[in-house]
Amino acid sequence: MVKVMRVGGRMQGLGAGGARVVLIRVDGMIVAGQSGFSLIGGTATGSDDVVNQIERATADDEVKAILLRVNSPGGSAAGSQEIYNAIQRARSEGMIVVASMADIAASGGYYVSAPADRIYADPATVTGSIGAIAMHQDMSGLFEKLGLQSEVVKSGELKDMFSPTGPLTEEARGIIRALVEEVHEQFMQAVAEGRGMDMERVRELADGRIYTGAQAVENGLVDELGGMQEALRGAGELAAIEGVPQVKQYGTPSLWRMLLGGGGSSSSSQVPLRGGLLYDDFAAGLVRGGIEPELPTSPGEM
Repeated sequence: MVKVMRVGGRMQGLGAGGARVVLIRVDGMIVAGQSGFSLIGGTATGSDDVVNQIERATADDEVKAILLRVNSPGGSAAGSQEIYNAIQRARSEGMIVVASMADIAASGGYYVSAPADRIYADPATVTGSIGAIAMHQDMSGLFEKLGLQSEVVKSGELKDMFSPTGPLTEEARGIIRALVEEVHEQFMQAVAEGRGMDMERVRELADGRIYTGAQAVENGLVDELGGMQEALRGAGELAAIEGVPQVKQYGTPSLWRMLLGGGGSSSSSQVPLRGGLLYDDFAAGLVRGGIEPELPTSPGEM
């Protein structure tokens, strides 16, 4: 038992002294609130948990930089904005933040990466998808075939505008379009501010398309090609840390999960499959198609 606890301590970076880099992971769909999972959508990262880790790192005198490891197709607009704002606050207090993109960092996954001091991506990383989306499913034809009828009692004409029992009205479509355009504008402004890019250049890139990591370096959305090891070295360089930085992760895995070889928090909760206006169906399909969440690693395994 003591041996297991010592291994866990090293995994969290608790046994080493000196300047440290905190590793914070954004895995799976981004949701506003706490992290959890769904049987269909898999792992979801909650903005509350990420923001708490960022604030804890900022208050830790031993921590000189944050390494944000992103493997996410996006999710909640609000959740992505909360993480973005927390990174901006950390940087305003002198914290170095470096983003490392894994298989995918698209839509909200790119949103949370944008304010970093430096962004790394692998050549085959899927990123971009700068845009917003809202979908309505009209299932009235199916209901008719099944002989289903619905009766709605509502307080306002537009209270049920997302109801699947019928098509969107022109008024509802106009309202939803305005919402999507506003969130898209917020996204583009965040990219322009985070990356220090001209707004017109961002508009050219922000038509919803995805880019490879190599393409993103060419168009200025990513700084350098490289994996997690290169990103760690970059964080150490920006933070003026001599040698290889000590890596630290917050949160202690439960004893059961340590014994079974897993990492992460001992508590989890069900989360909805869809996370908000920044959710990207194409990118999420890539994740569901075979990308597995990474296990926590020690500094020597990076």
